[in-house]
Formats: sequence, structure tokens, C-alpha cells
Amino acid sequence: MGVGFSVPQFGRVVEAVVEAAASRPGRFGEVVSRFSERVEAAGADSLWVGDRLLAPVEPSVGYAGRDTIPRMFRTAVDPLVALTVAATATGRVRLGTNVLNLPWYNPALLGRALASLDVVSGGRVVPGFGTGWSPEEYAAAGVPWPGRGTRMDSALDALERWWSDDVVEHEGPAWSIAPSHVDLKPARTARVHLGGQADAALRRIGRRGTGWLPAVVVADEPADPSALLRARDTIAATAQEAGNPTEVAAVVRVNPLPSATVDALVGTIRSLGAAGFPDTFVDPHVLAADVGEFEDWALRVLGEL
Repeated sequence: MGVGFSVPQFGRVVEAVVEAAASRPGRFGEVVSRFSERVEAAGADSLWVGDRLLAPVEPSVGYAGRDTIPRMFRTAVDPLVALTVAATATGRVRLGTNVLNLPWYNPALLGRALASLDVVSGGRVVPGFGTGWSPEEYAAAGVPWPGRGTRMDSALDALERWWSDDVVEHEGPAWSIAPSHVDLKPARTARVHLGGQADAALRRIGRRGTGWLPAVVVADEPADPSALLRARDTIAATAQEAGNPTEVAAVVRVNPLPSATVDALVGTIRSLGAAGFPDTFVDPHVLAADVGEFEDWALRVLGEL
């Protein structure tokens, strides 16, 4: 089984570190570097970042089906900054984005940034994308909320060409790339992963033959993988309909609730492996009061596996 962890990036886990950066330049980098080094040495297989821009005071759409936004999203370090620090501190672990909200981004600029990070890290980047869920974040990014699925597909097409074609060319509803030489390519051909468990997202994954980034929620008992099995069947059926022979690999995000225990997290990881999902990562943000506790949770999980 491959087990990874989120990088310290949000809320109270990094608030004190960010505040200290004014008097101790480089403090955030030191903290993320130390965490990344220690979990890699303890056997972690991957490190991951998320993508939050802001926390609306009166959100039109709340987080995870609720009416509010978690306080931790009021402090959000840029995902590519955090992942670059993790890349320079490690030499083996995969470096993933779960997820970048792709419709926000110009694909040429993002393609260059991720290819650069992949070259710097020696081919370890796992690009993961989704559409996001906050209309206020879309407005702040200057991107229309309607049509985000079409924009997502166009950006995926552009990134595929940016990372693989000798002469890159793209014409889409939001961006165009004139025939151009782009010689900086990822060290290894990037296998894009897509988030989402809604039917439209699952079918996009099946059609495109990409990797999948599902999630489970864990309280004080191991999570049941049955919903993931049903979703995987939808992906497989769509892939077959589209004539797509590529096997879709999944990396499951394990999201603890505050009541989660190490035993429940380890039990979830084991039950996912038994169900055919051997690649997982744990996000300890809601469990930890500071970066020390964040690291402790990660090391305790690794110690029990």
C-alpha cells in the first residue's frame, strides 16, 4: 500500500508559522521542509496540496454540503509554493495537487509551472484537477461560474498538448495558443488525475482515461469503501463505452473528522487496500492544533502500518 499525507498548508496548523515569518524569514519553508523530510524518511509515498483562495463571509455555497466555510480556509498558502518547498526537501515521494481548481487557471501558464516543478523534482509531480465548488472564488479569480465544465475540458486539452506535442496549438472558448515551440516538458509524461464523485465528473474521468482522486470521510470507525466501488464501476462503464482501454488509477483522499482516531485511519487505509484502492493519503488538518501535532498524526499513522 502507498500512503501519503497533505502538506501543512491551511488554518491553525500554519497560522503561527505564517505570523512568525515576519520576524523569522523562511520559517514556513523550514516547517514544510522538516515535515516533508520526516514523513518521507518514515516511509510516506506521496505529499499533497489543496487549492483554496478565500473564505466568503456569507457563502452562496458552503463546504461539503454545509452552509458555512471552515475557519481553516481563512489562512491558505498557495499550493504550488507549498509543493515546491516539499519538492526541494525530498527525493522520492510523489508530489500531488488534490486538487487545483483548473477552470481558474490559464493552461499555458499552469502548464509551464507544473512542467518546471516536475523537472525540478525529477519527474515526481502528479497533477490533480477539479472544478471547485465556490462561486465567490470563481468571481474573485475573474472566471464565470457557468460553463466551468466546458472550460475544464478545454484546459485539459490544452495541457495535454503543452506537455506532449512538439508544436503546441490550441483553440478553445477561453484560451487560444498559436502554433508554438514549447520545449520544456515534464521529466515523465504527466498522468493527470481528476477529482470528483458526481456522475458528470466520473464520466469525464472514464472518457479521458485519467487518474481519479476520490475521497472518504473517517470518524471513529473505519470508512466503508462501497461508495467508491460503485463510482469505480461508473468510470469503467464509461471508459468501455468510449473505447478507452486505459486503466484508471485512483489515489483516495482520507478526510478525518475531529473524532477520528489513528486506529480508524489505519483501518480505513487497510480496508481501501483490500477493496482495490492501495494508494491513499491522509489530510490531518482538522485533527491538529499546530504543525507539531500535524506531523505527529502522520508519523503515528505510518508507525501503525
